[in-house]
Amino acid sequence: MKEGPLTEKELEWLEDVLEKYGNDTSVVDVAELDGLLTAILSGPHMIEPSEWLVALWGGPKHVPKWASERELNRFMELSFQHMNDIADRLTEYPDQFEPLFGVHEIDDVEYTVAEEWCYGYMRGWSLDDWSALPASLEPALKAIALHGSEENAPVLEEMTEEEIELSIEKIKPSALALHNYWLTQRVDNPEVSGSTPVIAAPKIGRNDPCPCGSGKKYKSCCLQ
Repeated sequence: MKEGPLTEKELEWLEDVLEKYGNDTSVVDVAELDGLLTAILSGPHMIEPSEWLVALWGGPKHVPKWASERELNRFMELSFQHMNDIADRLTEYPDQFEPLFGVHEIDDVEYTVAEEWCYGYMRGWSLDDWSALPASLEPALKAIALHGSEENAPVLEEMTEEEIELSIEKIKPSALALHNYWLTQRVDNPEVSGSTPVIAAPKIGRNDPCPCGSGKKYKSCCLQ
């Protein structure tokens, strides 16, 4: 598997696949995928790929019927390469970490769109138990949840453009603070493994277990 950041072309390919197989409960684009992977890397435990790869699509019933082995394996390779790049930046080069926000242009003015990334982050957050997060870091999580939760939509509607811009600026430092806290807990707690995860994308063969978690062989399940 290659290392380093994905190219623009590779990100566009991932975006196309997420759109191709997407549904009302799945990750919708690479911004949301980026947020999901950031939260998984930043939580108290490492979530197994067999769990988050299913959650990505909104549950076992929504895992794609892939067009080919090649398509599935490329999706896996690019997703894991991107995940490892995020892990590297969070842990080794935090000054280079940048949430993959979207951009919306209105009357030739560009506005940062943080919702998809934050929704992805909160999707990843929901896969683990963050109840031990200290009260001092709750504002950091709330800064992300503000843009990543439907219940906060009315709050955003009441905010001015300047207030929204300021709230978006808090997301990056909040994500770094949350990652640093849980990373410290992993290092200090011998029961929690994997302080800096580097994960290789598994090759899925026709006779391998299907990644949707059904227990069936891939050829008899999602490859059909």
